[in-house]
Amino acid sequence: MLRYFIEFSYNGKNYFGYQIQPNDISVQEELERALSTILQEKIKTTGAGRTDTGVHAKKMFAHFETDQVLSDQLTHKLNSFLPADISIKRIFEVKNDFHARFDATFRTYEYYISLEKDPFTQDSAWQHWRRPLDINKMNDACKILFEYEDFTSFAKLHTDNKTNLCKMYKAEWEQNGTELKFTVSANRFLRNMVRAIVGTMVDVGSGKIQPEDIRQVIENKNRNSAGTSAPAHALFLVDVGYEF
Repeated sequence: MLRYFIEFSYNGKNYFGYQIQPNDISVQEELERALSTILQEKIKTTGAGRTDTGVHAKKMFAHFETDQVLSDQLTHKLNSFLPADISIKRIFEVKNDFHARFDATFRTYEYYISLEKDPFTQDSAWQHWRRPLDINKMNDACKILFEYEDFTSFAKLHTDNKTNLCKMYKAEWEQNGTELKFTVSANRFLRNMVRAIVGTMVDVGSGKIQPEDIRQVIENKNRNSAGTSAPAHALFLVDVGYEF
């Protein structure tokens, strides 16, 4: 069997996350349906991770196996078959033991907040214009994240995580005009982790808590200690790293 990697992107608005769900439409389901139809065999994919309902991906990877030598035209055929909100970037062969999930060295997400009411970013940014946010305090809070590896307080409750340890590589807010962008990168992320961190950082920026309070939030190892999860529609998976 030959193993292939797919690089693709999607707008998550119409999907209940990346991973296949029993009764809801998912990106993985659409991808596998298209591959199976075109290759005329049952194709199962393994993604680099999962994204929650409504979350987008600018760069996502998955692998699948087949005994067929794939044509260079497969990318074009898939894009013609798939809905407009899923785009295949490239398909390439890898070693038989190379794994989309376990061989990923980092994941990077971006989260967008609009500081003014903007009708053109309703589906891509959190419209947080009613209360000002102090980006300097939010970045002070971000620096504290690097002191820890156990992020239980930012993890969705009642999941099957074997460990809540993550190594943080980057966490930073920047402002461009009336838009804030949060970039966060780590070796792995827990379910709902980025949105929980954003919600907590907004609590810092709005003065509800102070930057140094983040230490107690993390050390409590309790989801109820952190802020409310930020809306999903403003979150984008933007990169997954591999050593091909």
